[in-house]
Amino acid sequence: MGITNDVNLPTEEELTVQEVNLSGPVLKAAAFHLGRSCLHENNEFMLCRNELGDPRKCVEEGKAVTSCALNFFRQVKKTCAGEFMQYVNCIDKSSPNQQYTPCRKTQAVFDKCAKDNMGIERLPFDHYARVQIHKTARPRPPVEGPAVYPDATPYLPEGAEKPPAKHGSRYIFMN
Repeated sequence: MGITNDVNLPTEEELTVQEVNLSGPVLKAAAFHLGRSCLHENNEFMLCRNELGDPRKCVEEGKAVTSCALNFFRQVKKTCAGEFMQYVNCIDKSSPNQQYTPCRKTQAVFDKCAKDNMGIERLPFDHYARVQIHKTARPRPPVEGPAVYPDATPYLPEGAEKPPAKHGSRYIFMN
């Protein structure tokens, strides 16, 4: 895709936001609780991206997702840091591909802490595979109709006789 002078790109100041500088095991350990905590912001961002098809129009929604993730990790650090770090270390060091299975005991301790102190209950594994309806205050984008081309080939008339196939029937096994 080419970019011309007509394309307005966001400035560096508009795009600059504090990043979530965390490793894979930390994000994996927090995935279920983070997903539940930031569900609304993430759904707003994904809805914006899918409806508008232009990431430049969804910068504010993206900033809201990042801000929510940062606030979540600050809250975890304040309330359940010890339990969370035990869970992270278990995921990081107990298997070569960071499986959850060997860490169910430390996961249960962190889940209990998150539920008691933060009010966030762990969602079932198939929660994000289920159909969900997201309520939003954003206006719907205009619906585009089918493309109409002025020089399109006209359809055959309804009663037109069709010549037989040049190389025989497509349904060779049915004859």
